Amino acid sequence: MTDRDPDADHNPGLLTSLQRLMVTLLDVLQTRVGIVATEFEEERVRLRELVVFGVLMLFFVSIGLTLATLFVVTLYWDTNRLAVLGGVASLYLGLGGLAGFVLYRRLKCRPRLFATTLSELGKDRDQLNSRP
Repeated sequence: MTDRDPDADHNPGLLTSLQRLMVTLLDVLQTRVGIVATEFEEERVRLRELVVFGVLMLFFVSIGLTLATLFVVTLYWDTNRLAVLGGVASLYLGLGGLAGFVLYRRLKCRPRLFATTLSELGKDRDQLNSRP
């Protein structure tokens, strides 16, 4: 007779349990790294779009404002050209200050980087802590 337990084939050993735990941990880690990569890519695409549209906006607005200024100054050349230049310069400075303020607020209120990843990691931690 052998001293072999007949239930040994049905009960996993410590090594098998550790292997399953490692596989589960690796799956969780792979999922979280995938989320981080996706969020990083989304942020990179968003920043690229902001830069492209920002440069286009600056170019076309600069051309338009230059031509509009030349038109207004030419229109009032004989009467109040200095007053018109001062008024247009004040308007541009005011609009530039407003744009700077809006830009500052937008940069300050941007979404937190990797917020989804941090949320998922928090859920994982809570789930692990709640197990007996």
